[in-house]
Amino acid sequence: MYLYETHLHTAPVSACASNTPQEMVRAYQALGYTGFIVTDHFFNGNTGCPPKRAWAEKVDFFLSGYRAAKKEGDALDFDVFLGWEYAIRGSEFLTYGLDEAFLYNHPNLDRLAIEDYSTLIRKNGGYLAQAHPYREAPWVRNPRPVAPHLIDGIEVHNASQSHEPNKKAAQFARLHNLPAQAGTDAHSTYIPHPSGIKLSARAPSIQHLIAAIKNHETILQKR
Repeated sequence: MYLYETHLHTAPVSACASNTPQEMVRAYQALGYTGFIVTDHFFNGNTGCPPKRAWAEKVDFFLSGYRAAKKEGDALDFDVFLGWEYAIRGSEFLTYGLDEAFLYNHPNLDRLAIEDYSTLIRKNGGYLAQAHPYREAPWVRNPRPVAPHLIDGIEVHNASQSHEPNKKAAQFARLHNLPAQAGTDAHSTYIPHPSGIKLSARAPSIQHLIAAIKNHETILQKR
């Protein structure tokens, strides 16, 4: 089986992260992972991006984490894919399957409501999963999933959450027949409960990972 992390942050792109992309690659490879998706916080989340920069400069900064991880991964035969975590009023959405050009070509992407964001992402071939949908925190306006038609999948096991919110997310996924996924939500190389998804074959692209999730062909890694 091939193990992939679906939810991970790097420093300094994510302001809450503690370790560099290179350090994250080496840590995950040591744990036996085949690869991961870099899901740094976007500009409407806990970003480390300096304010008041031109859009292209902001995207350059945002992609620096992914690019550094990809370079390290290529050198170590470790798969690194591009994603991001989009925030709307504290609710967050893992976004996969779109390339660097998409980000450069969509100024003010960070200002969209969930309905408009969902339409845009999926129209362009992307995949959208709500992360830790039942997380309760002071900055989360509505700690529950959005309408199921707005997302392609849902994170039913987040290793940084307690059992109860994960249990509720799993129930929501079953009720609405949404593809389920698991992730660590890692912010450092200290990974006491590594999570993710297992595939029967190595994923040559992010699209293969997305297809496996959508087709319910993954095994959830929970620790």
